[in-house]
Amino acid sequence: MSESTVVRSLPDSEWSSFIEKHPNGNIFHTPEMFEVFSKTQGYRPSLWAVIDHNRCPLALLLPVEIFLSNGLLRYFTTRTVVYGSVLWSPSEEGGKALRLLLQSYIRDGGGASLFTELRNITNLEAVQPVLREKNFVYEDHLNYLIDLSRSPEAIFQNIGPRTRKNIRRALSRGDVVIEEVTRREQIREWYGLLQLTYKAAKVPLADCSLFETAFDILLPKGMIRYTLARVGKAVAAISAELIYKDVIYGWYGGMDRAYSSYVPNDLLTWRILEWGAQNGYRMYDFGGAGKPDQEYKVRDFKAKFGGSLVCFGRNSYVHRPFLTRIAKQWYPLVRRWL
Repeated sequence: MSESTVVRSLPDSEWSSFIEKHPNGNIFHTPEMFEVFSKTQGYRPSLWAVIDHNRCPLALLLPVEIFLSNGLLRYFTTRTVVYGSVLWSPSEEGGKALRLLLQSYIRDGGGASLFTELRNITNLEAVQPVLREKNFVYEDHLNYLIDLSRSPEAIFQNIGPRTRKNIRRALSRGDVVIEEVTRREQIREWYGLLQLTYKAAKVPLADCSLFETAFDILLPKGMIRYTLARVGKAVAAISAELIYKDVIYGWYGGMDRAYSSYVPNDLLTWRILEWGAQNGYRMYDFGGAGKPDQEYKVRDFKAKFGGSLVCFGRNSYVHRPFLTRIAKQWYPLVRRWL
């Protein structure tokens, strides 16, 4: 065996150990999350890794090919997302392994995808030269991180004054009740509001199988938490948080605007942050806040909670330049039907 070798599978024990010990290992690198994606309709994950002569991982890439449509539209909508981005051993050997890994993926990966997007949730400045060399083009993308190592009172005081007032009023009135989803059959109700939210935003949404499978696989291991806010019997806001190590990741959320006067989303978000602080978590990752040069209402909402604004960006490699150019022109017109 050569000094470093590209492989397409890893034993779960070695895979998990590499992520758990790595300071930048995150929920999206785990075998559990890989299994969730593999059982989701329209998703096809794959594993790419480089191991040393002892078969120890040096670099890891977990692309997920996503199909939004069948037929002709499939050629213009299929993309690959690397949630959690690349992971490599922080050493000279690890840097070489990452270069080998990307080179192998570019040559043999990509499938039917227009492009592959690395969603960076930690600072990858150290390997941006390698990514540029392999034509993974960088683009700014923002996020908010909230320090949960403080007391709930300190976290609350860092929230914007208007939002604090809204939360206090909601707590005083008692019209909004926060519930944790503990039964699988509740996922359909939870997902129903998520569908309405994404339909209003004209953004494609993952199939319900993603959330049902996450419930089946992640919930028993304490790696996910589904919550919802009710006004009476109606579901007014929902959220899903992924949990790994000492970090809580905001994954999906939605709200019924018919109940916006009750500020259910403000109260739900606060209760999630409070829960995280009370249960010993270090950080809440808001899961992205858009491009800095574009207006984004979701970013405005997340900014109210007083987190630190960071820009770890994204890197994209285009597999099919011509089809990608066409897709970018037509996607805004067809996405409402996807």
